Amino acid sequence: MTVDLTQFHAAFFEESFEALDAMEAALLKLDVGAPEPELINTIFRVAHSIKGGSATFGFSEIASFTHSLETLLDELRGGTMPVSPEVSELLLRSVDVLRAMLRAVQASQPIDAQRVSDLQFDLEVVIARRNARSPPAAATTDAAPTAGAAPDSSPRWQIRFRPYREMIARGNDPLRLFRELGELAEVHVQVDAQTLPPLEDIQPQDCHLAWTLEVAGRICEQEIRQVFDWAEGDCELVIQPIPAEPPERVPAASAAAEPAARHDAPAPPASRPAGGATRSEPPAKSESTLTVLPDSGSIRVSVEKIDELMNTVGELVITQAMLSQLGGRFEGPQAEQLRAGLAQLERNMRELQESVMRVRMLPISFVFSRFPRMVRDLAHRLGKQIELKLTGEQTELDKTVLEKIGDPLVHLVRNCIDHGIESPEKRLAAGKSAAGTVHLDASHRGGNIAVQVSDDGGGLDKTRILAKARERGLAGPNDALSDPQIYELIFLPGFSTVEKTTDLSGRGVGMDVVRRNVKELGGKIEVESEAGRGSRFTITLPLTLAIVDGQSVTVGTETYIVPLISIVESLQLKDTQVSRLSGQGEVFSFRGNYLPIIRLHALFGVEPRTRVLHEGLVVVAEGDGRRIGLFVDDLLGQQQVVIKSLQANYGHIDGVSGATILGDGSVALILDVPGLIRIASMRAAA
Repeated sequence: MTVDLTQFHAAFFEESFEALDAMEAALLKLDVGAPEPELINTIFRVAHSIKGGSATFGFSEIASFTHSLETLLDELRGGTMPVSPEVSELLLRSVDVLRAMLRAVQASQPIDAQRVSDLQFDLEVVIARRNARSPPAAATTDAAPTAGAAPDSSPRWQIRFRPYREMIARGNDPLRLFRELGELAEVHVQVDAQTLPPLEDIQPQDCHLAWTLEVAGRICEQEIRQVFDWAEGDCELVIQPIPAEPPERVPAASAAAEPAARHDAPAPPASRPAGGATRSEPPAKSESTLTVLPDSGSIRVSVEKIDELMNTVGELVITQAMLSQLGGRFEGPQAEQLRAGLAQLERNMRELQESVMRVRMLPISFVFSRFPRMVRDLAHRLGKQIELKLTGEQTELDKTVLEKIGDPLVHLVRNCIDHGIESPEKRLAAGKSAAGTVHLDASHRGGNIAVQVSDDGGGLDKTRILAKARERGLAGPNDALSDPQIYELIFLPGFSTVEKTTDLSGRGVGMDVVRRNVKELGGKIEVESEAGRGSRFTITLPLTLAIVDGQSVTVGTETYIVPLISIVESLQLKDTQVSRLSGQGEVFSFRGNYLPIIRLHALFGVEPRTRVLHEGLVVVAEGDGRRIGLFVDDLLGQQQVVIKSLQANYGHIDGVSGATILGDGSVALILDVPGLIRIASMRAAA
């Protein structure tokens, strides 16, 4: 029976990408000249693990490249080669190449063979140079060993390896593990066939054998365990050191004169004086064991299954809301008991909902981990000294949000490095340290998450931004704009103050992408800056895209949901607060500014209870850095609602981001405040 190894490819790629991230992080921490040995071991284990997995699955190009990489790492691990800037750069490039190779194989696309070959040649050149500088081994060992010379002090290990019966069916090959171990040290293998069944009962996919291995060479226990990592959960593994026994000391003269005496003499007593040969009893074996059990504390579950679970929980929340609303109408002796049961159901549903949401939560360190390498490379290219500071890395948010926030953060960090942080010379002239600081921070704020990207550079040049905006007709020559309004200009499509474009900046596409991506996530971005002190960009995001905290409002017989993150204030207008401006429609005075009014009944074609502004309510909402007033009949209350996509099931509607099902079974539209603001602007322009 042939085992289909393709079923294990997804797990291999996922684990390999995670391991490469760990390898890159360790490389960035390496001190040139005096590296920490454990960091070298971590890097070596990653390369060795990827090589073994690639060989198992037949990815020969990856296995060949990682073999060359592993050879170089073995030189570093053994201390025979120093960690130089050249070597450090080669290793970082190797991470990039390995990541590209894995992605190509995963997507069934051709590998960039020329790029791989060039780097592999560079690796082998570095190794060859080291070997050329090293003296031949014979130069130090040409003398024959004499009697009484110290024996080889390499450590020796005993490994008891007992696979579970289903190990081979799961894609693990014991012989491959032994070959991998043999590349690291000398291995002697002894098989245990006691549990082997009769020939007619043997199933080809079952494993009935066990092995005892003795390993000798320059190898540590952690490296042995790394080899057997692939069999985790499929075997019992016991690793223990074999104590070295000191040899008998025999005087050289008597050893030459009486060779037979050494074999025939009785064993000396333990109390023999120090002048003679003694053999002490071997010390008790200190056994260090590792038992790899099937229950490893975690399992891998596809995102699709979690999404299905989340959707089911959402439907249950809606059903529970319907039952609660229906239960309020019952009367009689059992009505209170029914309502108590429904209240308990509501509590249980909320706990279940929160538990499922936590399954999708991941720490933002998965995104932050990409920046140390990026900052290092950009600082080197721009000739700047930059220190990256990361805080709040364990702050968790939904996996979908996590995946989509990466690109906006990359743009912001690149802008901080390129535009914000000055050159070392300018910083020293301004009384600052030569090295600038870029700080990424994540924290929870109520039901949202705030991600801040800040720097201690020169700050945004308000005068230059405003001049560029007036030059392009984005602001009038006499317009008096506040600082927040000026900072909002940098998010306009194509806006840039850079005179000369480079491969890093100047095309005016970065900040526009940031604003659009953040808005698609239901979030907002705010800017603070101080001349000479630096800038801070704060992105506020919902923890999840599946559920939104909203304010229910009514317009006639319809109910709408306004996301709480967009609401500034709700108020009842007076006649004196409302004006009608040419080209602006209805506006009202709010904290020194005039805000346009959007009548939701007119926008959605609904008959309202009243058309008189001071008889209804106005909800002041914010989006894209601007504010509007939404005229509604009344406010119902705040609630968490499960978002249903309209675009997937119906089509795109301006001003609407989705829909939800209320407790009475009716559908309520979830409003898109930035979209409503765009509608107001287009109507004013028309």
